[in-house]
Amino acid sequence: MGRMGCAVLLLLLGFLQLLGRPAACPCQDPRLCQTIAATRDFEVFVFDVGKEAWKSYDWSKITTVAAFGKYDPDLVCFAHSKGARVVLKGDVPLQEVVDPANRAAWISQQVDLAKKQYMDGINIDIEQEVNETSPVYYALTELVKETADAFHKEIPGSQVTFDVAWSPACIDRRCYNYTGIAAACDFLFVMSYDEQSQIWNDCIAKANAPYLQTLVGYEDYIGMGIDPKKLVMGVPWYGYDYVCLNLTEDHVCSLPKVPFRGAPCSDAAGRQVPYGAIMKQVNSSISGALWDEVQSSPFYEYKDSLGRFHQVWYDDPRSISLKAAYVKNRGLRGIGMWNGNSLDYSKEAVAEKQTEAMWQALIP
Repeated sequence: MGRMGCAVLLLLLGFLQLLGRPAACPCQDPRLCQTIAATRDFEVFVFDVGKEAWKSYDWSKITTVAAFGKYDPDLVCFAHSKGARVVLKGDVPLQEVVDPANRAAWISQQVDLAKKQYMDGINIDIEQEVNETSPVYYALTELVKETADAFHKEIPGSQVTFDVAWSPACIDRRCYNYTGIAAACDFLFVMSYDEQSQIWNDCIAKANAPYLQTLVGYEDYIGMGIDPKKLVMGVPWYGYDYVCLNLTEDHVCSLPKVPFRGAPCSDAAGRQVPYGAIMKQVNSSISGALWDEVQSSPFYEYKDSLGRFHQVWYDDPRSISLKAAYVKNRGLRGIGMWNGNSLDYSKEAVAEKQTEAMWQALIP
């Protein structure tokens, strides 16, 4: 080979090496590109869906941010400056990872992406239907185990977590190997919301995350042999706005039947509303803020411009504080929310107080 050929080959090898390397550290201080490996005693896990709300978060409480929006290197650098992890979102069609080679390729892609973006792990958010007798049931457990093994090896101190429904009782036909998945990863993020995704009895509006029903879910997970320290409670920073077919004087809001995964009725009859927007509406509603003693949840009612009655169920500092107390008393790993962007981070005085109260409610 001539000198020109050697030079071209060396350039090509150098280019291929560069492709395999992480991008240059985006932080002013290169130390902020190091993995956050320390584990806190109490986890506060925040889902962020993009833009710049993170600049107004209460960083004195946060331990992990799951970045579900567009990659933002400024978020990574700032979180690291506060000692908080930033983790990837992981999702893949499960049929694609039944094959071990496909599974390994997907995991390798995620590890490479985390390295390139100086992230500290991955949150696996797979909410697909799984039958206990299907090959996917076993493939999902292997996916979590192999992902955790790869991340822990390639990025020492990294965190691998998995999102599960509020109960292990095959919610939304998600019949997963919960004990196997819990054993394989660092912890489960339990999505204790959307608890009306399948309504099997009266088709009426109810709380997004009723207190006692929420607790039953955790007791069921623990009853399966899952260590409470493997469970982080997810609370909703949003509510559901339902249009009532009929609204009675004793606050029963009848809903149209919108089926979901086998159930005849569901919260899909309503629409999700962030807490910040709820706070702007509740005081001008026809009912004002009400409290349901059975579900330990706030709600209110209003009439729209078409003359239709609505009922809105949500969580507030009072309802979240009750759940946070359970987290502490039961010895769970921590608490978190979907999602951090849902509050009103304007500098308006009332909004500031409401936002501060929601962050404070996470810590009993």
